[in-house]
Amino acid sequence: MIAPERCSCVVSASLRVAAAEPRRDGSWGCSGLLLDRKRGLVLCHGQIFFPFLRQAQQDPNRQPFLLPGAFHPDLQIHIQFPGAKSRAQPQPRLPLATHHAGALAAESESSQLDYSPKRPSLTDGVVKAQSCSQAEMLMMFPCPEFRDIFQTLFNKSDKWQFYSEDNEEELQANALDLVWFALLRCPGWVNGDTVVWGENLLYVRSERLMKGQPLFCCASPFASFCNDIFMNTFSKGIVSNLAGERNAMILTDARCLPGTEGGGTYIISQDMYYLAGLIVAPLCWKANEWVGLTLVCSVTCILEAIGRIVNGFEILGPPSLTALGSQGLTRLLGSVVLLESGRVWGSGVLVSPRLIITCRHVLDQAATVRVKIQSGSNGYLVLKGRVVFATKKNSAYDVALVELEEDHSLTEIPTIASEFKMGDDVCVIGYGVFGRACGPSVTAGVLSAVICMEDRPVMLQTTCAVHAGASGGPVFRTKSGELLGIVSSNARNNLRGATYPHLNFSIPITVLHPLLSAYCRASDATVFEGLNKENKQLHALWTLRARTSSPRRSKL
Repeated sequence: MIAPERCSCVVSASLRVAAAEPRRDGSWGCSGLLLDRKRGLVLCHGQIFFPFLRQAQQDPNRQPFLLPGAFHPDLQIHIQFPGAKSRAQPQPRLPLATHHAGALAAESESSQLDYSPKRPSLTDGVVKAQSCSQAEMLMMFPCPEFRDIFQTLFNKSDKWQFYSEDNEEELQANALDLVWFALLRCPGWVNGDTVVWGENLLYVRSERLMKGQPLFCCASPFASFCNDIFMNTFSKGIVSNLAGERNAMILTDARCLPGTEGGGTYIISQDMYYLAGLIVAPLCWKANEWVGLTLVCSVTCILEAIGRIVNGFEILGPPSLTALGSQGLTRLLGSVVLLESGRVWGSGVLVSPRLIITCRHVLDQAATVRVKIQSGSNGYLVLKGRVVFATKKNSAYDVALVELEEDHSLTEIPTIASEFKMGDDVCVIGYGVFGRACGPSVTAGVLSAVICMEDRPVMLQTTCAVHAGASGGPVFRTKSGELLGIVSSNARNNLRGATYPHLNFSIPITVLHPLLSAYCRASDATVFEGLNKENKQLHALWTLRARTSSPRRSKL
């Protein structure tokens, strides 16, 4: 495959509105993608345009798409990008109070993403020169497949909130606004002195994505503020989960910031970058708890939505990849189980064909639980499990052991780790957030701390994003697939009521492995009773108190 020297550009847009209508006065920003250089076509997120709808179009979700006439006639859009010549003249960067007084205006910026056959460094996105071009709205449209899975997963009863960089209250009036995208055209890029860079974008069909794949995001955070600094910012994570028809919804643990809406997410294959999706919501909360995952819409579904509207209009070249994914991670996914006990549910990991380790609080004092093991991409094998041991509530360790009624020999049992190295790449697999609907999620990070007592590891700390429902799930060493421990808890600020998904604590497998071996030999659950032994120092550690004698209550 011949790698085009430059095959994509990332754009960031910011809308600035004068006081022609006071309720619309404000500034909005997002990122976007240059899809077709020859025709000057740009794709971005549509949410920033909703404040400029005419009064008669205030319920757009009943429309299949919106044309320019649905928006305020004075709406202007400008896209700024580096290093390309254009007849469009850059607009002066004036304070909001004096910028295009008496008219609606939009200003946007863009930057180039180098698609040479090498992986990017953190300085590849440094911008030295920028040009600005005025754009026109072609249409705004929803992605039906993304909308369907969005309505299924994001229930109003869960109190989901999605943060936008600007004017949070107005932009969050309707969460379904998140499923809309806008197709723009920049006439200045197709006339006269325009410089055309290489070929069109390469992309990968979302059906070929797999959990655990490395994923890059490239966008412009804080798009309406100081793009000279923030434009073309890289972030790295993995594909955490996939949901919906043709994997219309992609969840990633790549850290993205406000203003990156509309930016691209990319998969690497053979040192080439392939567009996988567009960022929809970089920050979201469930019942006032930060989730720590970025919501992405499949570019495959977006392009097909455009094609349905304009009768087969093709923007990008055909997918070039035949397979993507991590077979090692697929093997690990099979060892993670979903445990259900009434209305309580959580995760666990198979450590033998019949034994599952999990957390005590996942079982909710039940004697039996329903165990679900993912079988293939769409189905589950449902088994019955018997609780053979659970630590007491006053124990420092939150541990339980579940035994299946029959051996499950279809899953490869993970290798047990014997040592821990701070800084190692790790991943957590569990049924958090959307786990019951989409299967286990995967988040990546590093082993950030190994806490020891009497020279023995008693607690592991990782930077992986962990959510409710992931308790009992395994922590694996990414490189080798070794089982390091099971997730027990993450940190919560009791004073503010905020949970920190990227600060979590796990029980080292070295604490449990000798006991598991003894149980497998004798089938005697009393071998675990040592976990209930009172240890004030260990108990203080697991309740996040620095000193056992301190009268102050920990805020975590």
